[in-house]
Amino acid sequence: MASRQKRLVGVVSFIAVLALVWSDLWPTNAQARATGPPARIVSLVPALTEMLFDIGAGPQVVAVSRYDTFPAAVDNLPDVGGLLDPDYERILRLAPDLVLTYGSQSELERRLRVGGIRFYSYRHSGLTGTLKTMRDLGEITGRDTAAKEAVARLQAQLDAIRLRVRGLKRPRTLLVFGREAGTFQQMYASGGIGFEQEILELAGGANVFADVRRESVQPSIEMLLARAPDVIVELHGRPAPPDSIIASERALWSRLASIPAVKAGRVHLLYGEFLSIPGPRLGATAEAVARAVHPEAFR
Repeated sequence: MASRQKRLVGVVSFIAVLALVWSDLWPTNAQARATGPPARIVSLVPALTEMLFDIGAGPQVVAVSRYDTFPAAVDNLPDVGGLLDPDYERILRLAPDLVLTYGSQSELERRLRVGGIRFYSYRHSGLTGTLKTMRDLGEITGRDTAAKEAVARLQAQLDAIRLRVRGLKRPRTLLVFGREAGTFQQMYASGGIGFEQEILELAGGANVFADVRRESVQPSIEMLLARAPDVIVELHGRPAPPDSIIASERALWSRLASIPAVKAGRVHLLYGEFLSIPGPRLGATAEAVARAVHPEAFR
């Protein structure tokens, strides 16, 4: 009996030691909070980079992804690759004490774990998730008060837009966030869940694909005709091209003249890299969509 108890104690002790080693090698978001404010942050997520600068943690950022363009201060920082090709060796040379990753960057996260580098793993999760992420980053970076203030500002912007369109009839709206230029090929529209759906709902629109329980839909011409939206809003996450190109892209929809939105001239092409980034400028995105869906609310 005594021998059996000794073996049991030994096994428990081994498991406890293994758990400690495992936790050192496999840091979690909770551990990222617990180990103190970082001084050298590498951000591979443009939305999180914007959040860091918005809460005053910009001086702690030492590198960003190649897709970061805002704020202007990121132009002076080295880039360490992108979503599909993060440069681990370059990240390592920068000696970060925190790396902000996409949840899909599993190989990078594995290498960071093995290297003992803590990281915060991020996935898009709608408006509530965006506000929570801002609070998380405030806690992790030692900017808790500034983060709470930033969250309050953004929440106030969103609430103001929601108030403007409250009580107005919700037009059936197609929200497009991707397609090939000059064609309806490779079109992606908002489905009934996700970030774009939440923005459209807040802006006072009724998504024509609300019944499709996916974040995105690739509609055919037949589907577009059958859904017959009253308003079409395209989000282009880049600077506006020349007016002639915008006019040409809008005129593409004239091929589907039976759609109510086309008949009524309610096809809106919105441009701006902030439109595709769920960060502190979400208020501007929501307002741009609301102005397209409910121009009468902003006169």
